[in-house]
Amino acid sequence: MTGIGGVEMGAQAARSRALAVLRVRSRALAVALLPAAAAVILLVGGSTGHLAGGGWDVLRWVVSVLALCVLLAAAGVALVVARSRPAVTPTVTVAEESAPDLYRMVRDLADRLDVPAPSAIALTPDCDSWLEDRTHPAHGPPPAEKHHDDLAGPGGPAHRRSATAPVLVIGSPFLWWMRVGELRAVLAPVVAGTGPSAHPDIAAARRFIRGLDAAVAVASAGRRDPLSRVACAGLGWASRLLLRSCRGHAAEMERGVAAAAAERAQAVDYGLRIVAQEQVGLAYAGWDRLLTRVALPAWRMGRWPSRLDVGVVAALTELSRRDRLAEGFASRLGERPACDLLEEPGVMDEAVSLLAARLFHGGPAETGADWSPVGWEEYPEEVVDRTWRTDAARLHRVLDTLGVRRAAEGAAPGTDGPTLARVLDHLATPDAASTAPLTAGSDAHAAGTETENGPATPPADLDAPTDAPQPAYDDPDAPTDAPQPAYDDPDASRLPFGDSDASRPSYGDPGASRPPVDDFDAPQPPYGDPDAPHPPYGDHATPVLTIPAEDDEDDLADTTARGAALAAGLTAQLAREEAEARPAGARAPSSAPGPAAGPDAALWDDRALPLLPLQPPRTGREILTAHITAMVCCAAMDTAGAAPALDWLDGPSLLFDGARTADLAPSVLSLVETGDPGPLRAWMTELGIRPEKPVRLV
Repeated sequence: MTGIGGVEMGAQAARSRALAVLRVRSRALAVALLPAAAAVILLVGGSTGHLAGGGWDVLRWVVSVLALCVLLAAAGVALVVARSRPAVTPTVTVAEESAPDLYRMVRDLADRLDVPAPSAIALTPDCDSWLEDRTHPAHGPPPAEKHHDDLAGPGGPAHRRSATAPVLVIGSPFLWWMRVGELRAVLAPVVAGTGPSAHPDIAAARRFIRGLDAAVAVASAGRRDPLSRVACAGLGWASRLLLRSCRGHAAEMERGVAAAAAERAQAVDYGLRIVAQEQVGLAYAGWDRLLTRVALPAWRMGRWPSRLDVGVVAALTELSRRDRLAEGFASRLGERPACDLLEEPGVMDEAVSLLAARLFHGGPAETGADWSPVGWEEYPEEVVDRTWRTDAARLHRVLDTLGVRRAAEGAAPGTDGPTLARVLDHLATPDAASTAPLTAGSDAHAAGTETENGPATPPADLDAPTDAPQPAYDDPDAPTDAPQPAYDDPDASRLPFGDSDASRPSYGDPGASRPPVDDFDAPQPPYGDPDAPHPPYGDHATPVLTIPAEDDEDDLADTTARGAALAAGLTAQLAREEAEARPAGARAPSSAPGPAAGPDAALWDDRALPLLPLQPPRTGREILTAHITAMVCCAAMDTAGAAPALDWLDGPSLLFDGARTADLAPSVLSLVETGDPGPLRAWMTELGIRPEKPVRLV
């Protein structure tokens, strides 16, 4: 059924499911009042002389005490459910004076759909759009200006709160990439969801479920003293029980709301919505690649790109050019972009970029010496060059720790600095095993054959104590003529395993009006699983991936023993550096003035950032490969005249004579996996890179 019939069917289904949720609340109240009713019956029977006797007196006291305890517990649970602050998605509020054209477009859209206009507009650093209720008292007073006041009626405060329209949250990449007409078509089904949201039963059901969700979060926080732990355990049990009872009805209610909104929105720009949905997928692809390939390296260096939304436009334009779609997109890009609806798009872009850095990486709330913005024109020098040289310096510090000589015997004077040849000579396997990974007990090490770094140390007893002095971990002046450790144990390190190329989960259909959900691919209620650990930020939190430890053995199985030991040292060094930097990144925001537009920090808690980690931890092989690649790039810049650059789709890149070099990943992988430096040496010889020359490090 389509048209008005489909709208009515979806709305009726949502209302019936909302009533089912409210019936669960009523049943819980009835169960809580049942002991009190029994106590009243016993007390009245005793006062009238019908239930006289010692046994009835004891029963009256027992039931009365039980009723009082149940009432107190129910009142406590109800108070927590009513007073707990529901989860709110971190956003940047767009004031009406800073975007009058955007507010005018949204209100005109609501008038055409015959629904209440959203009470406010906010931006999120994500490729999604939804409605979010922020009428809870803990979220602050509702907006002073209200539209469609006739829906409120003469009721009390509860009716006034339910009549306040939700906040429209728009993904910032949509504003910069889409044209005005496309954004209007994408927002039509989202704005249409304000109609069902204004229904008193649906609003009451949503408030009840959000209160239960917030109560579960309060119970999960835990307390130290035994009495509080018992109270939190009881609160959590009751809240999860009610959530389980409401879960199916809540899911069907939200599906009914989304169906009704989608049916109503078909009357607005239906043909343009098809084209706009294609732009949604394209925007998500470019945004995801920009964050993981371009922004993440900068965040790790303590710099946050201040124009992420401008970058996504450049990335998508480059993507369309590479896919030979430039002709089709030329006419489209000539239309008015949606960001023109903002009075100061640069200020909004900066605020959203800082919020993205906090959510996806966990950076501080304000700029400082170790957390400063960076422009795209400064990115090659400030991020790419510094990243490569920092990684190269870390690589040589770990080599010093392993006792690797800085220069081979008989080398020319002045070549004992940090050279690429030192890395190649260390990772290259002996000739007898140059085509296969070096394994424990190999003939080369068992016989103590000569290697490029000197005599190989015989296999050592792993359980035997060693008296050989070890150089300090971070001391670059440590003696390098100490005997090298044995590299015969391929199981020397146990590193966390993850896939750095794993794509982020899809965020669903941006045309559906719904609160954010935990699993963006599975149809489930928007309030999560009551039995699962409760995230501190509610429905939009993504759990950190946990991979079994045995997968790590597979990750290092294809590397040489020396590579595995070096990867373990790099991983440990990175962990120490991150631990030292964590207190600075986790500091509380100060009262210093920030940008004109900033994240709504008062609405959400920032004690567990990053909220949405982009990638799982890198594996040992990925860390080793990245550090060797950085060392090769440093040698290319210092000895062959190469230059750092920014590729909008692939991130840091190396330029020779203004052209991007061929991918050197296969050559580096050949060195890491088999210990064969031949392909990498051939690649460097072709470009004139001299590995024996020292490079400049940070």
